[in-house]
Amino acid sequence: MSFAGSKSKTLFVGLIIAILNSFCISWNNVWGTDTNPIVAIASLTDPSKLATLKGEREASSCLQKCVYWLAYAEEQGEKPEALLDESAKLNKTAGTPYAGFLSWGLLENLKIAKELGLLSPEGMAELKQGKSAIITKGQYSGQKADADDVIPEAVCHELQNQVMNLELLPASLKRAKSDKVTERAKVFAKELYEAKLLSEEGWKKVKGLNFGGK
Repeated sequence: MSFAGSKSKTLFVGLIIAILNSFCISWNNVWGTDTNPIVAIASLTDPSKLATLKGEREASSCLQKCVYWLAYAEEQGEKPEALLDESAKLNKTAGTPYAGFLSWGLLENLKIAKELGLLSPEGMAELKQGKSAIITKGQYSGQKADADDVIPEAVCHELQNQVMNLELLPASLKRAKSDKVTERAKVFAKELYEAKLLSEEGWKKVKGLNFGGK
């Protein structure tokens, strides 16, 4: 290669690097280092970190914070689906069944938060701290929207720290539901089992069978 050709290639590579650096700087200027929804959600849903949580409240707090970050980003004109895809890439779960179920669950909870009127300034402040926001729309207005297990943790303990197994629910409905295994929970458990995200033992417990049962 001639000197001129080598110099042109060097200039071209330098230009590409400058453009990429400019993009990164612009991205950080938009979100800031401490307010990046992608980074926050990636951390809150990292399986290795969730496995270390102690108690139901910790996972519930993660769900509420995730809903906050999705709503916050959407207010800024970002698409929640795209943010979740990038978060999955960051915590190295992209393309896995886990990422698929998690994304579906978080988008459903964002929808629920909108329907219940949880995204007022006051509600957003509570969600950001991982706390239950007050419902401002509908028949349950005035109640807290708590995070509840789709598949009861008391029945299937292995799902205790799974954000994808949580949904926002009016406090009175959560109390009424208690540890009942609904048909929806059974369908969800079957899907998790088939995706190898729930053990055979866990699946049988949800179905109400012991090992050896039919």
